[in-house]
Amino acid sequence: MTCHRNIAILFAAALAPLAPPAFATEAPHGQSGAAGAKMGAVNFPISCSPAAQNAFREAVWTLHSFWYEEADKSFGAITQAEPACAMGYWGIAMSHWYPLWFPPNPAALKAGSEAVDKAMATQPKTDRERDYIAAIAAFYRDNDKLDHRTRSVAYEKAMEQVYLRYPDDREAGVFYALALNATALPTDKSYANQRKAAAILEKVHGEQPQHPGVAHYLIHSYDSATLAEQGLPAARSYGQIAPAVPHAQHMPSHIFTRLGLWEESIASNLTAHAAALAYVTEASGPGSWDQETLHTMDYLEYAYLQGAQDGEAKRVVDELTTFHKGPAALPVAYAMAAIPARYALERRNWAEAAALPPASAPFPWERFPWAEAMTSFTRTLGAARTGDTAGAETGLAKLQSLKDKLVQANDTYWADQVEVQRLGAAAVVARVQGRDRDSIEQARAAADLESTMDKHPATPGAILPARELLADLLLETDDPVAALTEYERSLGTDRNRFRSILGKARAAQQTGDRAKATGAYQQLIALCDKGDTSRPELAEAKSFLGN
Repeated sequence: MTCHRNIAILFAAALAPLAPPAFATEAPHGQSGAAGAKMGAVNFPISCSPAAQNAFREAVWTLHSFWYEEADKSFGAITQAEPACAMGYWGIAMSHWYPLWFPPNPAALKAGSEAVDKAMATQPKTDRERDYIAAIAAFYRDNDKLDHRTRSVAYEKAMEQVYLRYPDDREAGVFYALALNATALPTDKSYANQRKAAAILEKVHGEQPQHPGVAHYLIHSYDSATLAEQGLPAARSYGQIAPAVPHAQHMPSHIFTRLGLWEESIASNLTAHAAALAYVTEASGPGSWDQETLHTMDYLEYAYLQGAQDGEAKRVVDELTTFHKGPAALPVAYAMAAIPARYALERRNWAEAAALPPASAPFPWERFPWAEAMTSFTRTLGAARTGDTAGAETGLAKLQSLKDKLVQANDTYWADQVEVQRLGAAAVVARVQGRDRDSIEQARAAADLESTMDKHPATPGAILPARELLADLLLETDDPVAALTEYERSLGTDRNRFRSILGKARAAQQTGDRAKATGAYQQLIALCDKGDTSRPELAEAKSFLGN
């Protein structure tokens, strides 16, 4: 039985301690161990009773790991036991805003707004508490009139004032750093917000190395190809800080994926997936999922495929079919569309790609046109590569219509993401039609557009990086020198990808650079030392190396 098959069994016994305890007058499970560490890791004084203070620290500790359901319960227990504790309502409001995930739905906005009203009505006892409550109120205010980003920026600016007004309040700095990450534009390749957030967090980390929010938000701050190396210390510590929290076990893989550390990513996500699946099964029954369950699976799928662990990757695909109820959330939509698409595209199984069915689980797909586009992109590439020109043209038209829908909704980021796919698919169609110049022009336009944006936190990476696709087409059109340049550029941002390393080896061989080809083929063999399939590309590498 494989590790992936065993994960639910291995963590079933851990169900009981997964959820934080309800409001209590003393630290749960005594004053030592994990609970004691929690109590000491977050220093957030409030004016409520000592019992509420202890429970509040515990709840904030949970909130810092984005375990929103449990944080909401814990803050709610505080307000039930002590209705005059204004900061308990602040916590409820914070638990209904998901700054790095997706905008709250109407029900969450209503719950958060009501919590803000209650917090204000209790007349907070200190200026500091009033300022914290006023900051989150800025996010919920006029949510029927103002868009999500406008309100997120309003919260960020308000938290900046809290941070400046109370320079000794480390929590103000931590929450302000999170707000900076939340409002960072994916098109800002200077990473100004992320760098500013990291500077604040690194200072707090020196004083509070076990703070879960510091480690967590440092990972988000450094989650880019440019900054990822700086995130390794936080990545390798966060899971130990919050060992029972699914999201804390998963988050290190954001950095591991950026750096192409596939085995570390797999280990991180196996643990996270088991904990998430156990938690949601206990809460909602078998066949249920939450965003963490699916999110970890997408990261697992990506990592398995880079190391030619195709059997394990197929088990992830098969597991996806066992889920039948879950939230209509962005990470869920992304993972459900991406996982089967990755399985076909990374293995270059074009017939499988052409026949890829739309995701069939009950889900409001009409709310996520970009998710539908991933399936259309995969089917279009498959159709083009298998000679179905009519099917490919139909796919291109579908991608255009999905992009138009996003443009009409003023969703520029996802519209551009779909345009990258449309251009890339059009480039492949042009290639199979013999229009090589058009093919390269469109592929380069796709790669250049993709380079202006960073990936969304919901995904480990594109289902097929546009620059890698450009390099593939350059190699096909007998331009190995240019192809080699593009493969190396692609590996600079998407490290240790199987297909880019393979392409680099082939391009180097064709240019006569035997040393570079040897190095790349050796890297490919090492990358797949735990592979469970006989990919022909590995036989190619071994033949070149004389193995």
